[in-house]
Amino acid sequence: MSYGQLFNGFFRAGILGYGGGPSMLPLIHAEAVKKYRWIDDEEFSDIVALANALPGPIATKMAAYIGYKQKGFLGAFVTIFAVSIPVLVLMIGLLGFLFQFRHSPIVKGMVAGIQPVIGVMMAVLAYEFFSKAWKQVEKRGKTFVILLTVASSILLTVLSVSPAILIAVVLAGAFLFSTRKQRAERKVRSEASYETDQTSTERSG
Repeated sequence: MSYGQLFNGFFRAGILGYGGGPSMLPLIHAEAVKKYRWIDDEEFSDIVALANALPGPIATKMAAYIGYKQKGFLGAFVTIFAVSIPVLVLMIGLLGFLFQFRHSPIVKGMVAGIQPVIGVMMAVLAYEFFSKAWKQVEKRGKTFVILLTVASSILLTVLSVSPAILIAVVLAGAFLFSTRKQRAERKVRSEASYETDQTSTERSG
């Protein structure tokens, strides 16, 4: 792994990420997971969840995490620079030109044409996440996955609940569930250890 690869990967994601924000996620996924394999799908989904819950642009937060994981603070600086500064400079340079032709039918047609492509990219990424989660959960947990997906869709689209609130609630629930499961496992191990000690004591006696 080199600084050049970090820069190139996030530069492509930044320069081609029309609309910024969530629309850049499929591009970052393609670079970080599929091409360079800096992280796997599970870690990528965890980063997306945490980045959505924190303030600020999601692309820079993900770039900072991946860059820091690969090359420390300097790697984080390179990825943040690559994903934001070139795009900012290009937009400043083209701002006058774009503003002049903002009412052009050609420009409007280009914008209208790219939006369905972004929608498809987001849908494919969501499907990949869902299919991987579906395979990982136990059979009794698949009903919960379906209910959580439906409930999340209703809360986000119908009730306009903030994604940060929804993610915070899910993370809190997952933490409580994990803590409860760990306690149950420790209790089982403790009881098994106690029974083993009792058996050993009886045999020695």
